[in-house]
Amino acid sequence: MKTALKYIALFSLLALGACSSVNKDIQIDAQADPKISFDGYQSYAWLASSEIVYDPDGQWEPKGMDIDSEVRFVINDNLRKRDMIEVVENPDMYVVFAAGVDMAAMGLKENPETKQEMMMNVPASGLAVGFIDADTGYLIWRGVAEGEAVGDRDLKDTRKRIEYAIKKMFKKIP
Repeated sequence: MKTALKYIALFSLLALGACSSVNKDIQIDAQADPKISFDGYQSYAWLASSEIVYDPDGQWEPKGMDIDSEVRFVINDNLRKRDMIEVVENPDMYVVFAAGVDMAAMGLKENPETKQEMMMNVPASGLAVGFIDADTGYLIWRGVAEGEAVGDRDLKDTRKRIEYAIKKMFKKIP
């Protein structure tokens, strides 16, 4: 399990940085250990450290929404669609996620008046999901979604973005 914690720390660092028009800015990447057959994984458990980075000032998490719960719900739903079962003891793999936002991120954005690209503040968000083999403690799959962080999105749009990102990530599981 100590090995798994090392991978979680590394994985968490990868997570931070950061279809419909509400999702057009979301970029997805995923990688799997090429030696692993996912057919052998039938059960999973949550690693306790899975969470969204704390947002005490409410800069990006919509008021009234528990994004941790939303992310867990969507991941659970997608794993169930793959015929996986959540267990309390002796899982085949552990699931972990981390997310964060960089409200000071800069990037090129088109000025609507001049139509030229200018360096502007473009808050960035990132969500990373990983699977860790329960026997070896090695990271066997990870998916990352990055997009713009917009603090004034409504609850429906935020839910759509979470569902879109996780569904796209999970399509990349071999």
